[in-house]
Amino acid sequence: MTSDPIADMLTRVRNALQGRHAKVDVPASRLKMDIARILKDEGYILNYKLVEDGARKSIRIYLKYTPGNLPVISHIERVSRPGCRVYVGNKEVPRVLGGMGVNILTTPRGVMSGSSARKEGVGGEVLCQIW
Repeated sequence: MTSDPIADMLTRVRNALQGRHAKVDVPASRLKMDIARILKDEGYILNYKLVEDGARKSIRIYLKYTPGNLPVISHIERVSRPGCRVYVGNKEVPRVLGGMGVNILTTPRGVMSGSSARKEGVGGEVLCQIW
């Protein structure tokens, strides 16, 4: 068992991209499903689905590559960690690479991307950054 399941998910995706895998499985949770949904909505992954193998549930993430077989995700990192949480107000939601990347926040209105949090005027905990 890991002490930071979100960092474990991001590391599995990062390692699968380096190995040029078509898909990767991560243990399922509602927060991880929301992160996968945002990655799909923003165009960083092809798709995701919930896979049940007996009593275990996992999320199968289908990774996306360019026509030159380069991964669409060039960088994925955890921002807020269990030892050092990072919270931002509605006015301080950061832009990733001047708007070229995406950050994922957990807010009182649910998990959302940084751009949608800015539009709705809410802040929260910055989970990760992707570009």
